[in-house]
Amino acid sequence: MTSRQPSDSSRRLLPTSTAGSLPKPTWLAEPEKLWSPWKLDGDALIEGKQDALRISAHEQESAGIDILSDGEQTRQHFVTTFIEHLSGVDFENRETVRIRDRYDASVPTVVGAVGREKPVFVDDARFLRAQTDRPIKWALPGPMTMIDTLADRHYGSREKLAWEFAGILNEEAKELEAAGVDIIQFDEPSFNVFFDEVQDWGVAALERAAEGLQAETAVHICYGYGIAANTDWKATLGAEWRQYEKTFPMIRESSIDIVSLECQHSHVPMDLIELIRGKKVMLGAIDVASTAVESADEVADVLRKALEFVDPELLIPSTNCGMAPLSREVAQGKLAALSAGADILRRELAPAVESV
Repeated sequence: MTSRQPSDSSRRLLPTSTAGSLPKPTWLAEPEKLWSPWKLDGDALIEGKQDALRISAHEQESAGIDILSDGEQTRQHFVTTFIEHLSGVDFENRETVRIRDRYDASVPTVVGAVGREKPVFVDDARFLRAQTDRPIKWALPGPMTMIDTLADRHYGSREKLAWEFAGILNEEAKELEAAGVDIIQFDEPSFNVFFDEVQDWGVAALERAAEGLQAETAVHICYGYGIAANTDWKATLGAEWRQYEKTFPMIRESSIDIVSLECQHSHVPMDLIELIRGKKVMLGAIDVASTAVESADEVADVLRKALEFVDPELLIPSTNCGMAPLSREVAQGKLAALSAGADILRRELAPAVESV
C-alpha cells in the first residue's frame, strides 16, 4: 500500500483530535480494561494490530476527527511498551515503586546502559500514514514519565536517566517524522507532580527529545485515566486544580509547539490557559472518566470559554486523556460529540474569520 500525504483541506479552523488511547477491538484485547494482555500472538498479533489500526483510523474519520492518532492500538501501556524494546531494562527483575506519588506498581528495572537498537513504533506509524490523507499524531512517553515508571539500579540519578531517555526518544521521533507523522506528542503526566524537577531539568529534557524536528511537537499533561488512584487523588486537590500554574510559564518559554491539557468536568481554572498564550492549545473538551456522552452544546460551551484565552487558529479541540477503559460505543459517541461541538464554534466564528 502506498503512503498517502496529508491534505491541506483537512487543516481547518478548530481541527479536532484525541489525547491518546482509544478502545481496542474485543478480539485483540479484553475490552474496557487498561493495559489488557493481547489475545493473539505471533504473526496473528501483528495482523491483528494492523487491522485495529485500520479500524481505528476509519472510526475516527467517521466521527469527524481531523487529526488522527493510532489510538494506541499497537500498545498495551503508554510507557512500558516503548521501554520493553530498549536494552538495559530487565522486565523479569521487577520492583514495586510509587508511580507519580499516587499508587504502587510493579515495574521493570534499569540494570545497565539504556539504548534503542531498532525503531519501536515506526512501522506502525507508516501503516497508519497509509490509511488516511488527514494529519496524523503519534504519542511517545516523555522522559520524566519514563523514569517514574521504572526502578533504577544503574544510573542512580533521575536526571541522568531522563537525559538518556530524551536522546533515545529523539531518535524515535525523527524516524516517526520521516514515516509521515505530522505531530509528535510527548506524554508527561509527571509534569503535574514533580514541579521542582520540571523546573530544574524536566522541560530541558523534553526539549532534547523534540530537538531538530520539523514536525509539530506537543506535550500532553493531564490528570490521568479515570481509575481509582487518579480520581482519589483528584478528590484531594480542592475546589481548584492549579498544578498547571507552576508548569505552564516554563512550557510557554520552551520550543514545544502544542500544549495538551485537561479541562472538561475538571476543576482547572480556565484562565490558566492565559499562561501559555501564543502556544497551540489542545483543549480537553471530553471527560474520559465518565461514560456519559457529552452533548455538542456542552463541548461547544467549553471551547467557547477557552477562546477568551487562546486565539481560534491556535485551538485544537480534544479529549482530556485516553479512552481505552471505555466501551467502543461510548468512545465513538464522545468523538462524534467533540466533532459536532467544534462545528458549532466554527459556524459562530465563520463571519469573524471571513471578515479578516
